[in-house]
Amino acid sequence: MTTLPALPDMILEPLVRSALLEDLGTNGDITTRTVIPAGTHYRARIVARQSGIASGMQLARIAFSLVDPTLKITIIRDDGSEFVAGDELAIIEGDAASILSGERVALNFAGRLCGIATMTAAFVAQTAGTDTRITCTRKTTPGLRMVEKQAVLHGGGFSHRFSLSDAILIKDNHIAAAGGIRPVLQSVKAHASHMMRVEIEVDRLDQLQQVLDEGGADVVLLDNMSTEMLQRAVAMNAGRLVLEASGNMRLERIAEVAATGVNYISSGALTHSATTIDLGLDF
Repeated sequence: MTTLPALPDMILEPLVRSALLEDLGTNGDITTRTVIPAGTHYRARIVARQSGIASGMQLARIAFSLVDPTLKITIIRDDGSEFVAGDELAIIEGDAASILSGERVALNFAGRLCGIATMTAAFVAQTAGTDTRITCTRKTTPGLRMVEKQAVLHGGGFSHRFSLSDAILIKDNHIAAAGGIRPVLQSVKAHASHMMRVEIEVDRLDQLQQVLDEGGADVVLLDNMSTEMLQRAVAMNAGRLVLEASGNMRLERIAEVAATGVNYISSGALTHSATTIDLGLDF
């Protein structure tokens, strides 16, 4: 996978700090304070128990550093790189109590995000030989959207809008409340900034034709369409607008959907259904 530039630590630190405060509670790591003699030093390794794509390693490093800035942390597998079972992903050296106190938060972030990156890579692999891109959605864990979307990028996917304020995405309920496709697009043309991208959702081909006739959209979300309908939609569009297939986009269906010629396939499963990768901290 392509390694992406890391986000500045200062953006991620509040998220990691909050997780550490949750885990350390009001009295800190009582177990470690009770049983580990002061001054005990150790060399620990984050080791993969299964294959995957690395993500969350930056957050793991930040977690250990926030607990104890004197710890020496060496990242061996950068975010976006592949690993197999048995690989060392990082080495942490220093005070044993500090390492143990940061262990769970570091592994929680890394395991969860490695899972998202790994699932995304599996989806991307199904688009081989096409120009179709895999993208995530806003179906993310509350409070973790920034890092979960970053994990999608680490897996070779692309990000959809980050929040409601990033772009205009007109869904079926907007269309129903506004009185139809033409009225809602006319309103967008009258009020939206020229700098704002506009996407509109359709689930029928006659709706797609209305969008093409009316204008005002940049992207059309083809929702829950059969493969045959997607093929017809691509032919109707003839390259005029960006087409995004969404809804019921399971891994086993991605190859045939990509073959229709849609520009993007979006799947909430990348973030809401990814399985955490098993990582361990070995002393």
